[in-house]
Amino acid sequence: MSRTLAAICMALAACAAAAAQARAKEAARCAPSRVVAPEPSPEARREMEAKLAEARAAYERNPSDADAAIWLGRRAAYLGRFGEAVAVYTEAISRHPRDARLYRHRGHRYITLRCFGAAVADLSRAARLVRGRPDEVEPDGLPNARGIPTSTLNSNVYYHLGLAHYLRGDFRAARAAYRECLKFSRNPDMLAATAHWLYMTLRRLGRGAEARRVLGLVADDAELVENHDYQRLLLMYKGRLTPAGLLAEAARDKSSVGFASVAYGVGNWHLYGGRPGLARRIFADVTRGPQRASFGFIAAEQELKRLG
Repeated sequence: MSRTLAAICMALAACAAAAAQARAKEAARCAPSRVVAPEPSPEARREMEAKLAEARAAYERNPSDADAAIWLGRRAAYLGRFGEAVAVYTEAISRHPRDARLYRHRGHRYITLRCFGAAVADLSRAARLVRGRPDEVEPDGLPNARGIPTSTLNSNVYYHLGLAHYLRGDFRAARAAYRECLKFSRNPDMLAATAHWLYMTLRRLGRGAEARRVLGLVADDAELVENHDYQRLLLMYKGRLTPAGLLAEAARDKSSVGFASVAYGVGNWHLYGGRPGLARRIFADVTRGPQRASFGFIAAEQELKRLG
C-alpha cells in the first residue's frame, strides 16, 4: 500500500513539474519588448515615475511584504514595464504561494504579454485560493474620476480568467468564468464590463437566447463611474445605438483605449453576424492604434490570427 501511495505521489509530482515547465516555456516565449504602452504626458510620467520610486523603496525596505510587492508590480506595469512586473510577482509568489492576489496580478500581466496559457494557470490558481473566502475591494492604482474602486479581488480573478479563456478561443470555459464573475459584479460598472464580455462569449457560442437575457442585467440608464464604453456597447446590442454610429463616435480618437474597446465590440458583432470581411477591417484598424496593452487591442489581434 505504501509503495502504491509513493508511486501516486511521484506521478502527481511529475505531472505538476511538467505543467510548471510548460508554463515556464510559454512565459519564456513571451516578448515584453514588443508590448509597448502609449507614452504618457511628461507630467503624468513624472508622477508615475515618482510613485514607482516610492513603491520600490517600500519593497526594498521589506521584500517579504506581499502588499509592497503588489504595488511595485502594479506601478511598474503602469509604465509599460510588464516583464519587470511579472518578475516581481514571481519572486513574491515564492514567498507567499497561497496569496491569491499575486496570481491575479501576474495572470493579468501574462495576458498583456500574450501568455494566455500561463494566465489561465495563474488565474485558475487564484480562483481556487479565493473560493469560500470573503471578497475584498481591490484598491485602484489609477483612480477613476470619483476615486471609487469598482472591482474586488474575486471579480478581478474571474473577469481576467474569463478573458484569458476567451482570448484562447475557449468560449465554453470563458462562459463559466464570466458566470462566476457575475456573482461578484455588485455595482453598475463591474456588471456592465462582465455582461459585455459574457454577451460576446455567448454569441460566439451560438447561445443567442442566453445572450439576450444577459442584456437585461444592466439598465439602459444605469449610472456608471468609468465603464461607459461597455455600457454603450450593451446599448448597441439592445438596438438602442447603431454599430456605425457608435464606431464613428469612438473613431474620433483612434489612439484611445475607448476606441480599441468599442471597435473590437463592433467588429465582433459583425463577425458573429456573418460579416467576417467587415470584422477583419475593423480589427485591423484597432491593431494600427497604440493601445497594445488594452483588452480590445489584444482581442482584435487574436481574431486576426484566427481569421488568417
